[in-house]
Amino acid sequence: MLSRPLVVGLTGGIGSGKSAAAERFAALGAAIVDTDLIAHQLTAPGGDAIPALQQSFGAQLISADGALDRAAMRALVFSDASIRQRLEGILHPMIRTRSDAEVAAASTAPYVVLVVPLLVESGSYRARCDRIAVVDVPESVQVERVMQRSRLSREQVEAIMATQASRAARCAIADDLIDNSGDIAALHRQVDALDRRYRAETSIPARLS
Repeated sequence: MLSRPLVVGLTGGIGSGKSAAAERFAALGAAIVDTDLIAHQLTAPGGDAIPALQQSFGAQLISADGALDRAAMRALVFSDASIRQRLEGILHPMIRTRSDAEVAAASTAPYVVLVVPLLVESGSYRARCDRIAVVDVPESVQVERVMQRSRLSREQVEAIMATQASRAARCAIADDLIDNSGDIAALHRQVDALDRRYRAETSIPARLS
């Protein structure tokens, strides 16, 4: 048994349903540390990353309210890979520092779910997690879900997916695979089963529903 909370890295491609899985884990009592939420906090008005972003990319990438202009930055990132590297060079160390602090602060939780959309791409998160859970759906389902949710064109969604690790690469690193091609009830059953497994590794009883 572990003497500290188990850390589960949760990942999946865009439109796979990571958020729905994380919400279920949270409802069952897990501590959630979401690196995407941390990134939004860092780039919000007054966020810790704003000064460095403005210095690196110019005031034109900062909106009137003082936040990062995410649409403008997204367009730049897709047009120039070096810009992505500069952006990641600023944000990733900040995200790692804050997520490490949040994981450490969750010492009384039964286990911690560290949500990392780009876990495969970042590489270093493998060493920070005891297990990796991947939410998986066919790529055609990803495209349709994102088009409906974000009102993006098929070409835009496919361009985003092209910047992410492949489905095969994500599945290859999975200790636990969550098939989210069905309905929400099917997703919940799988997450509930993993909750029981993770608690067994830390000897914490499951929350009664």
